Amino acid sequence: SAWWVWLLSVLEAVKVSPLIERVSDHKDFKKLLRTRTNVLVLYTKTATSGDSQLKLLSDVAQTVKGQGTIAWVNCGDAEGRKLCKKVKVDPSSKSGGADLLHYKDGTFHTEYNRPATFKSMVAFLKDPSGPPLWEENPEAKDVVHIETEKDFRKLLKREERPVLMMFYAPWCGVCKRMQPVFQQAATETKGKYVLAGMNVHPAEFDGLKQEFNVKGYPTFCYFEKGKFLHHYENYGATAKDIADWMKNPQPPQPKTPEVPWSETDSAVFHLTDESFDSFLEEHPAALVMFYAPWCGHCKKMKPEYDEAAEILNKGADSPGVLAAVDATIHKSAGERFKISGFPTVKYFEKGEEKYTLPQLRSKDKIIEFMHNPQAPPPPEQSWEEKPSSVSHLGSEDFREALKKKKHALVMFYAPWCPHCKNAVPHFTTAAELFKEDRKIVYAAVDCTKGLNHELCKQEGVEGYPTFNYYNYGKFAEKYNGDRGEAGFTGFMRSLRGRDQEKVGKRKEEL
Repeated sequence: SAWWVWLLSVLEAVKVSPLIERVSDHKDFKKLLRTRTNVLVLYTKTATSGDSQLKLLSDVAQTVKGQGTIAWVNCGDAEGRKLCKKVKVDPSSKSGGADLLHYKDGTFHTEYNRPATFKSMVAFLKDPSGPPLWEENPEAKDVVHIETEKDFRKLLKREERPVLMMFYAPWCGVCKRMQPVFQQAATETKGKYVLAGMNVHPAEFDGLKQEFNVKGYPTFCYFEKGKFLHHYENYGATAKDIADWMKNPQPPQPKTPEVPWSETDSAVFHLTDESFDSFLEEHPAALVMFYAPWCGHCKKMKPEYDEAAEILNKGADSPGVLAAVDATIHKSAGERFKISGFPTVKYFEKGEEKYTLPQLRSKDKIIEFMHNPQAPPPPEQSWEEKPSSVSHLGSEDFREALKKKKHALVMFYAPWCPHCKNAVPHFTTAAELFKEDRKIVYAAVDCTKGLNHELCKQEGVEGYPTFNYYNYGKFAEKYNGDRGEAGFTGFMRSLRGRDQEKVGKRKEEL
């Protein structure tokens, strides 16, 4: 029977691509992770429980050669069992007796839980922290996903039903927003129309993009009997809008120009550079909103401001009036008052500027203020400005600062996020507790500032707050513990405890 087992193992070895690294020794494994930055490891319960995957992974390895590495650990033989124990992986607990884990820059990154298909695995290894492919989303099952130009031409040739084609790029924000709407429309109109998607970002599709005038993403093209008829341009659409349009496809309508606010039926006094000063002389108490026609926050505020003006500008015993000025046209007024963002609301008394009021955005707040004009509350000090033992880092000093520290717990946050605000005092207290320890740092990164946005993306931050633990600058694990003081300090204490044990052990060995 030993001969039989030997024969089986020889046959086994024949099938596996030489590009797949066989690893069974812990030292070799660590070396592999140290020398390769992007490694997908298949752990199997026995020599044969990974058969189906190994065939697929052989093809994947061929395609990502030079960009990613695929390794195989058989936890069923004596050597492999030791290695699997050391890295705490147990494939026997998984269905099919196999487990796929990804390692990035020398440390564990994530379990591979995207579909076990050639396309998904290749996409994952080419960009391990990138978004999943659209076709991996089970809700997109009714969208026809087109891979190649050949498939695209085939679809146009044989399809009797009208086709709406979404040309997109995986990274584009508007595309991501439109995808759920598009897939819902595909499900609702299934059988009647064909809604198809195609990632045309790769350079090989440049010719196709020229042919259908794809200048940006997404571009929607409508075809009947293989002929291109119209572009569809409603990016604010609902699934119903798309379905309704498909019933009666029309070319995009020329946009109706927006009527300027000053020409609408509004009770607000609209000022110009010329009328500004004389208006303030005539009205001893006036609120002025400096705005730009394109600004979203201004558009949101306009109806509120209009309604407040109906009351204040027309009342006989009104405490003051509301005026507005388009600072993109009347530039000298904007420059004079150093307007740097929109909307900016300022209160004038007897022609003199008195307060800037960022909190006045609603009708009620505006009216209340005019009846009792008061200085605005002082702006809250940001976390960075408050003295504390937390180290505030940014893209310029993040790596350098962490390299020197054995243990770093980093909080990636956004100033506006409520969960972050709740965690701040606890995180700050923990930092205070360990401030004497030179090997430890509690650090924070404001992901909304400058280039930090890119840094946070690189560090795998998908929501706020995200807590990562680093060891000498290398990402070691995500912190998912309790976000109170006890959690943050306990985490560091246990790391320190382990260090102490190791020192103790070393002393015993000496």
